[in-house]
Amino acid sequence: MSPRTSGRTGRIRSSLRLAAAAAVCSAVLGASVQPAQAGADRNPPPGTGLHQELRELVTRPDGPPGAIAVLRDGDHTEVYRAGTADVESGRPPRATDHMRIASVAKAFTGAVALGLVDRGRLHLDDTIGEVLPGQPAAWHRVTLRQLLHHTSGLPDYSASQGFIDIISEDPRHRFDSRHLLEFVADEDLEFRPGSRYQYSNSDNIAVALMAEAATGRRYESLLRELVYEPLGMDATSLPQGYRLPVPFLHGYQIDPEDGPVDVSEAFGASGAWAAGGIVSTPKDLTAFIRGYAGGALVSERLRRQQFTFIPGALSQPPGPGRTEAGLAIYRYTTRCGTVYGHTGNTAGYTQLVAATADGRRSLTFSITTQTSLTNNPDLLARVRDIQEDFVCALLRK
Repeated sequence: MSPRTSGRTGRIRSSLRLAAAAAVCSAVLGASVQPAQAGADRNPPPGTGLHQELRELVTRPDGPPGAIAVLRDGDHTEVYRAGTADVESGRPPRATDHMRIASVAKAFTGAVALGLVDRGRLHLDDTIGEVLPGQPAAWHRVTLRQLLHHTSGLPDYSASQGFIDIISEDPRHRFDSRHLLEFVADEDLEFRPGSRYQYSNSDNIAVALMAEAATGRRYESLLRELVYEPLGMDATSLPQGYRLPVPFLHGYQIDPEDGPVDVSEAFGASGAWAAGGIVSTPKDLTAFIRGYAGGALVSERLRRQQFTFIPGALSQPPGPGRTEAGLAIYRYTTRCGTVYGHTGNTAGYTQLVAATADGRRSLTFSITTQTSLTNNPDLLARVRDIQEDFVCALLRK
């Protein structure tokens, strides 16, 4: 640790704790698709408009230290990047850097659940009571479909005072991920299931538990079998601890006095689990969203049900253009056309993955600070504008 870092450790400790608490609370995202080719990580000429937008973003006083976006059209990949992956070393971001994907992990939960539906192990109208009879009786009538649509009414465990107290005191606390719903087990549903949309981290914990109950296998194993291996993803994992695989894209909290504060490993992943704990890379996320949005992981029959959208239902944070919610996927309608995907944010990271409905064209967009409607609406508005410009560039190719 450098003398400068040591000197400010006491001053930023509370910032790290607050960031970690916010992190887990907010994380908690048909044809054969080939993974991105190694060695395709190259920048277009730095004078291009998209490159300049990223440069301006990372030089804002409240902006992220680093940004990276991967555009892929068929076999052609372009990587746009600005700033640094690590303010200490100054090295640039790379498409093979690991990072926390936050609520983009919810799309992975959807991929597992829908894969099991296709295999007859689960059904969209299966209820919590039928598959998880040990959960509170008040929740028993909630269906898998409603969990994937965020219309379940389940209270959000990550908003419970008990959970917040633990994560605020010890951001690296190791939770039993399969018991996270116990934080709200004494609460009734917040509304009648299916009556309205409300984003809840509890929904995806319940989906993962249903997948485990239906198969007798751990969720992590199901991810590997149903998602990672079919799409050629070899750098994605669902850890329990706070360490990130190297190399990783460092995530920062922008402190008014001290500048970027590294929160990459300030908190553990066990408190987010299936709702936001996955670690991946831009390269692997490119393979994922091309397969997931493009229908490589589910049948066309089931995909028609997945692509039933709720108008005005926002992902967290909101993505580019107008947003509508499907089953563990969102439709983003921009001024240039439509893409399908998911967003996510957590301390140190804001994410967007999106692709066309055929999976041929895709975008992953990652910045190294958290931004949301509550913590920095001005920065989020600018990020969404830039994301829309990237979508337009993707759809015009």
